Amino acid sequence: MSLSYQDLINEAKHEIPEIEPADLADLIGRVAIFDVRESDEYEQGAIATAKLLPRGLLEGAIDKHIDDPGEKIVVYCAGGARSALAAQTLTRMGYSNVSSLQGGFGRWKSDGHPWGLPEALSNDQRGRYSRHILLPEVGEEGQIRLLESKALIVGAGGLGSPAALYLAAAGVGTIGIVDFDVVDATNLQRQILHNLDRVGQSKVESARETLTALNPDVKIITYDERLSAENVLQIFSGYDVVVDGGDNFPTRYLVNDASVHLGIPVVHGSIFRFEGQVTVFEPYTGPCYRCQYPEPPPPELAPSCAEAGVLGVLPGVIGTLQAMEVLKILLGIGDTLSGRLLTYDGLSQEFRTLRIRRDPTCPACSDESHPPAIVEYDQFCTPAGVVARAG
Repeated sequence: MSLSYQDLINEAKHEIPEIEPADLADLIGRVAIFDVRESDEYEQGAIATAKLLPRGLLEGAIDKHIDDPGEKIVVYCAGGARSALAAQTLTRMGYSNVSSLQGGFGRWKSDGHPWGLPEALSNDQRGRYSRHILLPEVGEEGQIRLLESKALIVGAGGLGSPAALYLAAAGVGTIGIVDFDVVDATNLQRQILHNLDRVGQSKVESARETLTALNPDVKIITYDERLSAENVLQIFSGYDVVVDGGDNFPTRYLVNDASVHLGIPVVHGSIFRFEGQVTVFEPYTGPCYRCQYPEPPPPELAPSCAEAGVLGVLPGVIGTLQAMEVLKILLGIGDTLSGRLLTYDGLSQEFRTLRIRRDPTCPACSDESHPPAIVEYDQFCTPAGVVARAG
């Protein structure tokens, strides 16, 4: 004879321990708490430190949150029934220290313990980002994190265009764009943020129009100015990550040195004719740009795309890879390219990964107490009469 739902609950409560609300209150901050209700219930109020993990997703997603099966876990629902079944399931999966909250969230509130309204996505946002939410590595919590994140893109050109489009589509809540150039017809072969109607328009304003039309959730901050030693620290401050989409060495050195000063990771990309490369410079954890290239090259060894040419689709490949690294950094998932250089040859359609290491004598990051001076590099690696541009 099959068991009724109530029989299953009684069986679960017999098998697993229940914890009193007062005892859980004493453990806040020292125990993993999961709310196994549905998202609409969660939005009406929750224990502040709890993570939403609906009962239907529990088995497939718990390992994304818990590394040690012996870690103390408390699950709760509205009244204690679903959480008893959830705790039973986790125990049978091998998690050895799982409890269900006695009386659930209803008793937690009635006993006077603190709770609040959690940050949650709107119904429209759940629809827009549904494919992210389905990923256990992202989920609603990760999507909220993206919406609260800030990414700065240096250059609204070949690399900045695909990076900006995918970050905006992904719901990165604030995107800053630095570029003092205007849209030119020669840009349109690769700079997909822009179009013919915007030739002569500021690149950052063109970018704002495109990205806002793509996702109005995203706040676009524009810096229609040349990145310089005078403004770089002010512009970079407050951002979680910087995308280096510059196409010249003065900008790359300036970006690197500012990131070292502020401790902000940089997702670096560069392209040349048919080849490109991507890496992540994480200050004082992995190598920085100067660990590879301690000093700027002379002008004759630093041709730009305008001088050497570039296949139009190439920055799309590299800029998209940069966007992927940004999302991994903001979500705290996967292994970033910090300490690794990913190279791409478009003609042979081959990727290679090279190890790069911190230089103990690096002029920028060898001594955290003495970050590099913020100076202009145009005089070192820009041909006479040419102004360094981003993108």
